Amino acid sequence: MATRGRKPTPTAIKELEGNPGHRPLNTAEPKPERKAPACPKNLSREGKKEWRRLCKELEQLGVLTHLDMGVFAVYCDAYAKWKEANDFLNERGLFYITPSGYPQQFPQVTIAQNYAKLMNRCAQDLGLTPSARSRLIAADGYGEDDELEELLGE
Repeated sequence: MATRGRKPTPTAIKELEGNPGHRPLNTAEPKPERKAPACPKNLSREGKKEWRRLCKELEQLGVLTHLDMGVFAVYCDAYAKWKEANDFLNERGLFYITPSGYPQQFPQVTIAQNYAKLMNRCAQDLGLTPSARSRLIAADGYGEDDELEELLGE
């Protein structure tokens, strides 16, 4: 049976947003180690490039953990397939002329649209969209190397 209403925002995201609703945070929520998962071997070359491009940044924000591999892999795979369809359309245009003389839309138009929607859904969950990012508050010193963390190997 499905649950009603909006899906709950993860506590990590609420903390980054500064808990705008001022409701008590879920202290019993599982807190997996802030370690990014390994890149799946079945991703395409373009999907692996996208994985490498975003992985460390999301890990530093504390948004990506080993439990999020599935949704992040779906995002990277959707990105690769969207890019492939988009590259095709950039080379050939949106339409072709059928033998009977009528314009017909390439199937890649629908493919690109579907993967763009899937990417957007995953991106919202991972905090990758501008609206999702605008609600986040990065910790002080985000992106700076901490000497103590380096010594401890964290």
